[in-house]
Amino acid sequence: MTRPSYSCALPPTADVVDKAQLAERLGYRRVWLFDSPALHGDVWAALARIAIATDRIGLATGVAVPNLRHPMVTASAIATTCELAPDRLISAFGTGYTARHALGQKPVPWDDTARYVRQVRALLDGDIVEIDGRPCQMMHLPGFAPPRPINVPLWVAADGPKGLAAARDLDAPGIVRTSLPTEDVGTECALLRFGTVLRPGEDHTSPRVLEAAGPGYASIVHAVWQNAGAAVDALPGGTSWRTALEAERPERERHLAVHQGHLSRLTDRDRAVATAAGPALLRPGWTGDPAAIAARLDEAGAAGVTEAVYVPAGPDIPGELEAFAEAASH
Repeated sequence: MTRPSYSCALPPTADVVDKAQLAERLGYRRVWLFDSPALHGDVWAALARIAIATDRIGLATGVAVPNLRHPMVTASAIATTCELAPDRLISAFGTGYTARHALGQKPVPWDDTARYVRQVRALLDGDIVEIDGRPCQMMHLPGFAPPRPINVPLWVAADGPKGLAAARDLDAPGIVRTSLPTEDVGTECALLRFGTVLRPGEDHTSPRVLEAAGPGYASIVHAVWQNAGAAVDALPGGTSWRTALEAERPERERHLAVHQGHLSRLTDRDRAVATAAGPALLRPGWTGDPAAIAARLDEAGAAGVTEAVYVPAGPDIPGELEAFAEAASH
């Protein structure tokens, strides 16, 4: 068994470069950036800024969403980032659960996602690709982009059977998951995990823990509401949470409010439901003392995870990054 390397996932914020530089100093393997344009800044602009300001840390989209950009736009963004940080980029793609719901749309179907990845791969290879009924090709002259082929690994976010089937069909060199694999995935595997490292004497009642672990818990509440509406009432504080949401926005606009702060910061509505969770606040994700976090890493390695991607949250991201890095080397 090999303990996974540790990386971090961050939203593209104005201060993301400072956080990425800290992650580099702390030994994080990669910094992954969210792609949710309704919630955060632009993922590619932020990656370019980090590429210029760092020396070694890997860069990744966590994860890029088809239909937000033409395949040529994504291929060109990949090419530009590669010029700034050669051999440091991977681009992972998914169906865009949160990013698409925040736009009032359903996630991109898997067939369309796989087609998009194939198109981007072919463009990076220098091939002619039919897109929207017309041939497309990267036509950059020398000096305008790296020469083709541009060998950037294209990963797939694959939790369920459809995603895993798409990853296998695409021969993806890596996959991104939010749960431990239950079978041999046969490739590199990054596991996204939220939570916080508990300090002595802390529990679910500690204000710092609430702010750091709460956004991860709230993301589950968001998903329950998104998938099953009133089923959220079965969660502690769920009825009050739903009532507050319904009072805040008319039905056709509720997607504009529910995902705010996704995996990053608590809204007042989310803080209330996270507080109502009681000890259950600590159960999702990875929350525990340093020894418990180290044990979770070992468990992940035994399940075939090669990279643990920590999603820090709350007002003190540098502190969260430092604590997780220390626990990961426990």
